[in-house]
Amino acid sequence: MLTRCFNFFTLITETFHDCSVNYLSHVFFIIIKTRIDKFDDSLNFQSLSSHDKKASLEVVHKYGPCSRLNQDKTIAAPTHAEILLQDQSRVKSIHSRLSNSKASGGNDVKVIDATTVPAKDGSVVGSGNYIVTVGLGTPQKQLSLIFDTGSDITWTQCQPCAKSCYKQKEQIFDPSQSTSYTNISCSSSICSSLTSATGNTPGCASSTCVYGIQYGDSSFSVGFFGTDKLTLTSTDAFNSIYFGCGQNNQGLFGGSAGLLGLGRDKLSVVSQTAQKYSKIFSYCLPSSSSSTGFLTFGGSASKNSKFTPLSTISAGPSFYGLDFSGISVGGTKLAISASVFSNAGAIIDSGTVISRLPPAAYSALRASFRKLMSKYPLTSALSILDTCYDFSNYSTISVPKIGFFFSSGIEVDIDATGILYANSISQVCLAFAGNNDATDVFIFGNVQQKTLEVFYDGSAGKVGFAPGGCS
Repeated sequence: MLTRCFNFFTLITETFHDCSVNYLSHVFFIIIKTRIDKFDDSLNFQSLSSHDKKASLEVVHKYGPCSRLNQDKTIAAPTHAEILLQDQSRVKSIHSRLSNSKASGGNDVKVIDATTVPAKDGSVVGSGNYIVTVGLGTPQKQLSLIFDTGSDITWTQCQPCAKSCYKQKEQIFDPSQSTSYTNISCSSSICSSLTSATGNTPGCASSTCVYGIQYGDSSFSVGFFGTDKLTLTSTDAFNSIYFGCGQNNQGLFGGSAGLLGLGRDKLSVVSQTAQKYSKIFSYCLPSSSSSTGFLTFGGSASKNSKFTPLSTISAGPSFYGLDFSGISVGGTKLAISASVFSNAGAIIDSGTVISRLPPAAYSALRASFRKLMSKYPLTSALSILDTCYDFSNYSTISVPKIGFFFSSGIEVDIDATGILYANSISQVCLAFAGNNDATDVFIFGNVQQKTLEVFYDGSAGKVGFAPGGCS
């Protein structure tokens, strides 16, 4: 049996301010020391510094000690139950968006350059998301934005906040202080493009285009649509990036300044920078809130990446679709018909926390996992997570490996940190959930993506996965 061994050697019950330690506020957090068995020698763990030198954005946990939003602890972190409730709202919204959507393709563009942005775990906008810090305007203002592969439009809160602005850590962007800011006219064809990017018909105020976008947890942003200089790194900047300048913003954005849209629509940052990066980007989501990952635009994939084609079935115009064909638990592929996955369709999403499987697939996964974990006592469910264990009396546990099969023939193993979701030592849960309907899209969530380098090649129509992308 393929297993991972966990040694629960520390329980943390206080808040740490050091990036070098694992952190989670308000709850018991189990620091997991992982030993990879001889069966796991295919996993290749490497540090961020081992990557080829690129211009990168750092990715961090929004509520972790590495986040610039959390230096003075003024923004309270949500509980796990709140995160999962917000996550369910996001999933419902995605299912609703996809129910009547039609897929669209991308254009082929030659890769010219690459830039990378450090990525950090964020825990909001309908759940546990990740943030990067970019520069906007001239002179540039540093803004921490949630990056989201399931959203297209980029927006930030703007002065004078004519209606409402939620509390953010950084100074709110003032377009009147930027010499490179320009409003978009209502009559512009690009204004009309907002319908596909946001799902809402744009408005008009004083001849200026007005955007509006609402998320699954009822968070929203409404404001003027404009362009300004976007600075990713000291060497990578774009003079006229379309974005939303929010004048009425409400929701659980956790102190971030807004959102960086990485979807497939032509208004996403991925599409707007395609001439330079050819719709290529990659990221690695860190294993814990005290670790850092990266978000890279352009460049090439790791040599050990496994690629699978992007799917246009059930993916809609914004999402990145994948074709799954099976699941393995403990090294054994489960007896699940491939039609279970093809009937539902699937997407990969950086903003959904917990992967949502077709009901039949989740039932098979849960049954196999429970059988292999039968010596450990079950305990109460945690929100949408119904397979939870009490490890209070154990110092070491063995957990079966879980892998995803794709129709292209590749198998991608989930990292140890993506198998279990710990609320406390007495409530550690299988980090997967089932959809309510067999036709609801399968969502590959961010917990299961942890430490993988996920490489999106929009021009070639494929996604790659490599283990050990970050720690």
